[in-house]
Amino acid sequence: MIYSMTGYGKSVIQLPTKKISIEIKSLNSKNLDLNTRMPSFYREKELNLRKLIADKLERGKIDFSIFVEITGEETSTQINKPVVKEYLKQLKDIVDGDTTELLKMAVRFPDALSTEREDIDENEWKTILNEIHAALNHITEYRLDEGRVLEADFKNRIATIESLLEEVIAIDPERIEAVRERLRKGVEDLKEKVDENRFEQELVYYIEKYDITEEKVRLKNHLEYFMSSLNSKDSNGKKLGFIGQELGREINTIGSKSNYAPMQKLVVQMKDELEKIKEQLLNVL
Repeated sequence: MIYSMTGYGKSVIQLPTKKISIEIKSLNSKNLDLNTRMPSFYREKELNLRKLIADKLERGKIDFSIFVEITGEETSTQINKPVVKEYLKQLKDIVDGDTTELLKMAVRFPDALSTEREDIDENEWKTILNEIHAALNHITEYRLDEGRVLEADFKNRIATIESLLEEVIAIDPERIEAVRERLRKGVEDLKEKVDENRFEQELVYYIEKYDITEEKVRLKNHLEYFMSSLNSKDSNGKKLGFIGQELGREINTIGSKSNYAPMQKLVVQMKDELEKIKEQLLNVL
């Protein structure tokens, strides 16, 4: 079972005087990259929220937001009347303009508005925290659904590589015979008489250099290990990535040793499937 790092979760609460929207978005990242946006009066809860999100989502580029929309008469922002009056007086000393227009300018100046800091209502925060958990559950379900799609794709591509490996194993004797004949023909073209025993010794040495028995066995083992890791309880994209590197190493070695066009074509197809697997592994948690 695997989880994608791509996900989205949202939850909305309607309180008596405000509407609160909680959104969580995540994309792939090597580590945890968490950004938070929330009103200043919730900032004292940020460290606890960060720990909660990190424990739940583990890894990815995560954007967490709390949006507050005041729907009642409640407001903590007040016009600082003495400051605004002083701004108006100074503006009128500079220019003889319409009072309404000057007022529009004055309220934009520093300290024209004052916001009283309010203590968080713990009962209200408990309600918000429950919805944050709900949003985290939504994004986890989203990640699991995306993970199922990725898992199906991995299984298909691994099966394709296994099938291509079987073809490589099937044509390997034919490849060895082709190498043998190519060497013998090369010697005959030289029109030189050679010691048959010495030729066979050299032939054995040459063919051993191009033997891919170990690579075939290791590649098969790595494919099985990839599948068993894919079916484990934990989602471990980094581990699958390491196994993918080992798959690439064995496939590349088979390609460099093959010295036989039909086998090299199979290797190219295996490489193509593996590259697509590696691209998708970047999204796995």
